[in-house]
Amino acid sequence: MNLSVNSETGHLQGVIVHTPGREVSLVNPELKDQLLFDDIIFENDARREHLGMLNVFNTAMPGDGQIHEIRDLFLECLQSEEARGFLVEQLVKQLGDKNIHIIEKELLALEPHQLLQFVIEGSTAAIDGFTMLPTPNLLFTRDLAAVVGNSILLSRPAKKARLREALLMETLVKFHPLFSPFRDNIIHIGRQESIEGGDVLVASDKVVLIGMSERTSFSGLMKATEGLLANGVEHVLAVDIPKQRSSMHLDTIFTFADEEECIAFPPAITERQDNVVALSTRGGAIVTESVPSLHEALEHYLDRHMTFIKCGGAERTNQFREQWTDGANVFALAPGIIVGYERNTNTFRELKNHGYRLMNQSEFIEEFKNEPFDPADKKIAIKFLGHELCRGRGGARCMTMPIARAK
Repeated sequence: MNLSVNSETGHLQGVIVHTPGREVSLVNPELKDQLLFDDIIFENDARREHLGMLNVFNTAMPGDGQIHEIRDLFLECLQSEEARGFLVEQLVKQLGDKNIHIIEKELLALEPHQLLQFVIEGSTAAIDGFTMLPTPNLLFTRDLAAVVGNSILLSRPAKKARLREALLMETLVKFHPLFSPFRDNIIHIGRQESIEGGDVLVASDKVVLIGMSERTSFSGLMKATEGLLANGVEHVLAVDIPKQRSSMHLDTIFTFADEEECIAFPPAITERQDNVVALSTRGGAIVTESVPSLHEALEHYLDRHMTFIKCGGAERTNQFREQWTDGANVFALAPGIIVGYERNTNTFRELKNHGYRLMNQSEFIEEFKNEPFDPADKKIAIKFLGHELCRGRGGARCMTMPIARAK
């Protein structure tokens, strides 16, 4: 499998996910805000919902497609003494307020599964009396990195609650053989900057969108742009979006459903003007050009007609309600084959009006389970259960990190 992502909608061949584990059960109501959750999650149901989503993936992916659980990748990586040493060194350096240096020797002596438990859950029985908060946001693997073409952009989180995830991801990319094709094409972000994968959308092999959001700083956007333009991307479209919790990333208000169709939250996308700047290189320097709207920018730089489908439908209240429950955060398994939370009924009705066949997860699996799925000439919007998952404020795209898509 060739690790490469040149669009948001190419047939999915490889993806990294994290089925929620004990770390989400360690979030109590008093800590939820600090841990970036709006509610507490019931682990058993969340796991069941997540595995149901993955069953849809397995049905839609080609026979050689691979779904990687990130916890398994971490464990494989930490079998290396060098990887464990690097991770512990970074924990000590970058989490200075946690006083991890006092247990550095104990951490280095841990078995791989114990060290991983300590980093994800905040404690391990092997080291008595030292605890940190858990990392429940690992569920949203999208934010840890973004594969763009043949390069990988390592995220730098805006919130300290997610820093351990970033350190785990850096260790994984540096030491796991799966990521060896990217070793010469890693785009790093400085420690004083921030960017998260939910703000990075690969429109084509030449055009990438980056949201300047609550979680991605201007300096982080510019540093990422420099790296992307040096690695084959021709245009980066910087999209300024509201700096608020409900639209923390660009993909919470805008995603691709097909090569020519997107789902957009109207108040923050179609009703915004003069919030897009195109960045490209000319004569070795980055040059900028203002564009009136995201719609015009995409049509111009992709050179094709684009249709924006309304998240929540035509009614204002429904638009806000369904954006809140990730109606705009769908994930494409192939061009025109998308998955999203079943609860966003008005968004799915809009998709039906645009020619999508609506199916729930059981119907899709039952119809296509016995033969390789061929997405050609199909438009299907697949609904899956996510009543617990959506409490964490992230949808299908948030919970996936594609590493390979067909061109």
